[in-house]
Amino acid sequence: MEQYQSMITRQRKWMFYLLALFVLGLGFTPYTSIFLGLLLGTVLSFYNLWVMQRKITRFGQAVAHQKGTAGIGTFTRLASVALAVLIAFRYEEYFHLTAVIIGLMTTYVVIMIDFMIFRLRY
Repeated sequence: MEQYQSMITRQRKWMFYLLALFVLGLGFTPYTSIFLGLLLGTVLSFYNLWVMQRKITRFGQAVAHQKGTAGIGTFTRLASVALAVLIAFRYEEYFHLTAVIIGLMTTYVVIMIDFMIFRLRY
């Protein structure tokens, strides 16, 4: 369980680094709609990561105690993706849709990179 907690901490740290990078890009480049889209997508992606990690922790505890549990939050994650796309469509002048979609995928990229780095180290 300690290894899982350290993985969660690493992944959240990487997401915060990405968010900080996108804020810097928003502030110092002329590509405001792209970086706003990346920020919107990444913030909701970070929320999805948090929900997924919390549900997996609860799922693991339920399995360890031989209890039943609900799902792992797929509907919640899909609803947040739909919300991001709706916001991007509603405010097209502020958010770049492709950047929002790329931002929504950052969690999965962070998870894969974290896995590869962990496998190479251990």
